Amino acid sequence: MLDKVLEITREAGELVREGFGKDFSIEYKTNESNLVTEIDKKSEALIVSYIKKNFPTHGILAEEGDIENTNAEYLWVIDPIDGTTNFAHGFPIFAVSVGLQKNGKTICGAVYHVMQNNMFFSELGSGSFCDAKRLKVAKNDKLRTSLLVTGFPYNIDENPDGAMEIFNAMVRNSRGMRRLGSAALDVCYVASGCFEGFWEVNLFPWDICAAQLILEEAGGKATDFSGNPAGIYSKQFICSNGFVHQEMLALVHQAKSGKI
Repeated sequence: MLDKVLEITREAGELVREGFGKDFSIEYKTNESNLVTEIDKKSEALIVSYIKKNFPTHGILAEEGDIENTNAEYLWVIDPIDGTTNFAHGFPIFAVSVGLQKNGKTICGAVYHVMQNNMFFSELGSGSFCDAKRLKVAKNDKLRTSLLVTGFPYNIDENPDGAMEIFNAMVRNSRGMRRLGSAALDVCYVASGCFEGFWEVNLFPWDICAAQLILEEAGGKATDFSGNPAGIYSKQFICSNGFVHQEMLALVHQAKSGKI
């Protein structure tokens, strides 16, 4: 199944690459920050068509509205372009993400960094890779010397879950902060050791399904803000190399309680 996931993820990525920098239509979903382009829709249609042709009994959970048979034994969780705002503005950091679950557990997944031509992927129990390189999280155990990455929800003006207070606490207690604009790639770069940690609120299953498996198979840890294991439906998501996880959780709690 991993071979199938890789095949269609790469094919969709090639379609997205061909559309990058070209003229395409843009629509708004919930607000002017929440975009969808015609290339998102074409990428999703390509992946969904492939699944229906090859695995007609499988379920589908995709960002742009293809949601079918989600209680099936196998469920494909699809983000046709993770980082649509970057894509729409001509900023070359975005990915195609495809995860596959069996009975509610992610068994394999791929995140394709389209413009870098890097394929992050994993199969449950078999480790994680970026192309031919095996991934391992960073060994740094001090938050103060960690490089972190984050993202903001589309309703950041409402400051959900104290997002701005948490950001302030993290940036003041780490070596630095980055904001790439693609949650799937953020988590993959924690898996690869570039970053020690990532957090965000109000994510969706397609943002993290494949990436979380890649992270955990590389030795990382993912939870909600209470320290419970994260799942694809978690609305609070924090992940790390494992070594700085408790420090990150402690900062989250302090920030949300107004103690920082």
